[in-house]
Amino acid sequence: MENKNRLLLIDGSSVAFRAFFALYHQIDRFVAPSGLHTNAIYGFHLMLTNLLERLQPTHVLIAFDAGKTTFRTEMFADYKGGRAKTPDEFREQLPFIKEMIEKLGLTHYELANYEADDIIGTLDKLAEVPDVAFDVTIVTGDKDLIQLVDSNTTVEISKKGVGEFEAWTPEVLQEKMGLSTAQFVDLKALMGDNSDNYPGVTKVGEKTALNLLHEWGSLDNLYENVDSLKKSKMKENLIADREMAYLSKTLATINVTSPIEIGLDDTIYHDAKQDELLKFYDEMGFVQFRAKLLENSAENIFDSSVKKSEIEFEVVSAENEISVKKDDFFYLEIFGENYHKEEIVGFAWGNADKIFVSKDLTVLSKMDFPENTYDFKKNRVLLNRLGRELPLVSFDSMLAKYLLSTTEDNKISTIARLFASENLASDDEVYGKGVKRALPEDDVFFAHLARKIRVLVETKEKLLTGLSENEQLPLLTEMELPLAEVLAKMEIAGISAKQETLEEIGAENEERLSALTAEIYELAGEEFNINSPKQLGVILFEKLELPHGKKTKTGYSTAVDVLENLAATAPIVAKILEYRQVAKVQSTYVQGLIPEIAADGKIHTRYVQDLTQTGRLSSVAPNLQNIPVRLEEGRKIRKAFVPSADSVLLSSDYSQIELRVLAHIAQDPNLIEAFKEDQDIHTSTAMRVFGIEKAEDVTPNDRRNAKAVNFGISYGETDFGLARRLGIDRKEARKFIDMYFDRYPEVANYIEATIRDARDKGFVSTMFNRRRKLPEINSRNFNIRNGAERQAINAPIQGSAGDILKIAMINLNRALLAGNFQTKMLLQVHDEIILDVPNAELDEIKALVKSTMEDAVELSVPLKVEENTGMTWYEAK
Repeated sequence: MENKNRLLLIDGSSVAFRAFFALYHQIDRFVAPSGLHTNAIYGFHLMLTNLLERLQPTHVLIAFDAGKTTFRTEMFADYKGGRAKTPDEFREQLPFIKEMIEKLGLTHYELANYEADDIIGTLDKLAEVPDVAFDVTIVTGDKDLIQLVDSNTTVEISKKGVGEFEAWTPEVLQEKMGLSTAQFVDLKALMGDNSDNYPGVTKVGEKTALNLLHEWGSLDNLYENVDSLKKSKMKENLIADREMAYLSKTLATINVTSPIEIGLDDTIYHDAKQDELLKFYDEMGFVQFRAKLLENSAENIFDSSVKKSEIEFEVVSAENEISVKKDDFFYLEIFGENYHKEEIVGFAWGNADKIFVSKDLTVLSKMDFPENTYDFKKNRVLLNRLGRELPLVSFDSMLAKYLLSTTEDNKISTIARLFASENLASDDEVYGKGVKRALPEDDVFFAHLARKIRVLVETKEKLLTGLSENEQLPLLTEMELPLAEVLAKMEIAGISAKQETLEEIGAENEERLSALTAEIYELAGEEFNINSPKQLGVILFEKLELPHGKKTKTGYSTAVDVLENLAATAPIVAKILEYRQVAKVQSTYVQGLIPEIAADGKIHTRYVQDLTQTGRLSSVAPNLQNIPVRLEEGRKIRKAFVPSADSVLLSSDYSQIELRVLAHIAQDPNLIEAFKEDQDIHTSTAMRVFGIEKAEDVTPNDRRNAKAVNFGISYGETDFGLARRLGIDRKEARKFIDMYFDRYPEVANYIEATIRDARDKGFVSTMFNRRRKLPEINSRNFNIRNGAERQAINAPIQGSAGDILKIAMINLNRALLAGNFQTKMLLQVHDEIILDVPNAELDEIKALVKSTMEDAVELSVPLKVEENTGMTWYEAK
């Protein structure tokens, strides 16, 4: 079974109410020794058990309504006004349901002024994370949440008792109602909702509303054409109740951007608190639940608790004799993720026979280090801070697990769950979270470290076997492990950053923001909060009467795409877009980077080696791969990054590497010829696709269209996507794609063969056997299957390009060492390497870097590197 993140979101208020009435006929039987009614608590527990056992989630959140007053009641005083008084027998059980949720190791949450639906909708959207696979199941008794169904989200409606649910997906919605997800809220707008007490349109029920939507497609289109309806009472009602229809739509629409103060990490499904749960069962009189928990004491009723079997270990200090074997495992513990700043709180090493633990950092200065570890790069940086150099290891469990599967995290607890004979408590369970995070008693702390070593020792052979079966051992030993050493050196070196330059840029930005603010106020005719979408919407679309799209529940949309469509004809909008760009640079890249400058005057980013599904590196704390380059306001930030004394920065960048990889993998003769002859690939494509004989006859628009097709093909882009990107209709976009495949037939064959292969195997591979699993490639859902097919096309290309850059970095590191050069690699940004080069070495290094990168691998087309130098990163790029 594919391991992936599964998020279960439960409408606690709705489900608890259903549970109460499901067992209401037996309410007199469900009474605690204290006299408390427990039918809702018991029924909720049964529902929870059913869901957790059936869905096996990795993340769970149960959302509750915070009260009767919400932002919706501010809009419509009678919202939910018709509901009967909540039974006292139910109200008294709610606090105990929440207490039970906590003891079961789950998270509940409520937010003042918002409903449970809004919390669920917001978390559902947060789960749409690139490179992280989340399947979302929403459980409720209210059909309003059906509006959230999509390719990754299923909504289950409780139907009968505590164990029967009806699953809704986009396909089910289409089959049962003939509606798309977007149309569902329009349905509610027209027919209203008796339960929530908003009326919709007079005399329009579900059947009539469905007929109207089937005919007109949307509420907006219906009202745009309402005058064309034949004269009838319904037409009169539609016209008379237009304002109420749109208000009903606003009330029905779930807020997916509510200001929740929790994230996906806060919803991780933890183990039940067994002792507290037993006590709770006793207090509630839940004899059966108590008996089942005791019967499964090693694994709780949801089969997810940790087996905490006894473990032997020896506590070591500097006074002891240090015994380390070559094949031991070694592990360093820190509390946070940023090992450039965090301190070591403890460490452990050992094998199947003997495990050692310690807090005494002086031990690290005396010991030799074994050849097996978890997260070599982190350990290398941490030990460097103590004046020790950790030699390159032969095995890293974190990297091995990452290569085997990229669909879940690579924590030791995850490795234990997937490959060990027993589970391992998470760090959050042992240390706590957030401000409550702290070292436990030594016996608990040392036992936790020892169990980590035991997991690493036990799972090594299973990880190696998996890599061997996948033909991925060279990927670990020849690519990822050597790369980890290179990245550690780069992180330790850091890149010099001038705070005064950032402050100067910040001052310029403030002046520009002040000037833009004054210009915007003058064009608006009044002062307002430019950062408030609601106030901005009123100014633009009511006062200035600019054309606008749909009005959302919080006002008019002022999203970038909306404003960009208006910028050419509305000077105030152009100024607002410029204001946003400058403000973004100011907050993220000026104010954000200054605190990251360390005492040595450098910024030390961290390269995350085990995150993306394509194998590409990512940069965090801070992200130096994401500094804007297309806008001058963003590019100026690079002026703050400078070389060391008597040196320059050298930027070496692969030119169009992904298209070159595509040419090689597809073995298309026309693409190969174009690259071999060093033609401008986009001009060449324009000539072939559009039948242009001479390069000088290719217009800028021809080249732009060809470039869009070139890159779109490698990303599996459809005619719909290409049409939207180029601003043309789908028919013309389809024509471009068809002509491209006609001129580059082997690319078409590559795409067909890759998708076919992915369907058979369930994964695709790079040139170096890096795998991306694609379990959705055979989905019956068109959207899900189509997305997986696009990933199948792109992953081998993007992943191979990333792998080539990794090989180049490894080879370059070796060449720099062999030549005893003082040059240092500082940054890797997508297809670019930034180096700090002493002036005396510049000519030799430029030649060395170019040849090393261009000779990294042998393709059917030449690799090409473009180089630039400068006294700042801005100049070098």
